[in-house]
Amino acid sequence: MYLMKDITRDGDPVLRARAKKVKFPLSDEDKQLAHDLMEYLVISQDEEENKKYQLRPGVGLAAPQVGVSECMAAVLVPGPDNEILFKEVLVNPVIISNSVQDAALSEGEGCLSVDKDIEGYVVRHDRVTIRYQNLDGETKKVRLKNYPAIVCQHEIDHLNGILFYDHINKKTPFKMDPEGVLID
Repeated sequence: MYLMKDITRDGDPVLRARAKKVKFPLSDEDKQLAHDLMEYLVISQDEEENKKYQLRPGVGLAAPQVGVSECMAAVLVPGPDNEILFKEVLVNPVIISNSVQDAALSEGEGCLSVDKDIEGYVVRHDRVTIRYQNLDGETKKVRLKNYPAIVCQHEIDHLNGILFYDHINKKTPFKMDPEGVLID
């Protein structure tokens, strides 16, 4: 199980590298990595468990964030009433289409690998279509919008050496297209 001490922090070169494509069938190490990435998210979202292990809650965790330069990320997006909006381990994910409309979280974004608050809108696409492989190597396609789309874009950025604050406008951090969507 990953703990906060296992999370790679901003400044480590693995977070700025383009991750390597994962080969199938998955090795035992890659299967364990997938399990451990998702396990962190599940435990971190459980209030009692996350206090017990002193975890920061997360909705996504990419392999580079645990020091592994591979194209794999776990996503677990909760919704209202303990509903799960999206739960998947994405292997070799690629955004194949996106909306023109921008979106950002009204409170900004955070990251398990970034220990400080960086204010500003992280402008992303409101809707995306992602092609990825599941753990069995099957190619899947999913269309996401709003919060799940933002979470997946954040995680895919990690696989390309991009951190969330790279998207914040340095001169006007809270400026956004008036046609864009602010998500609470």
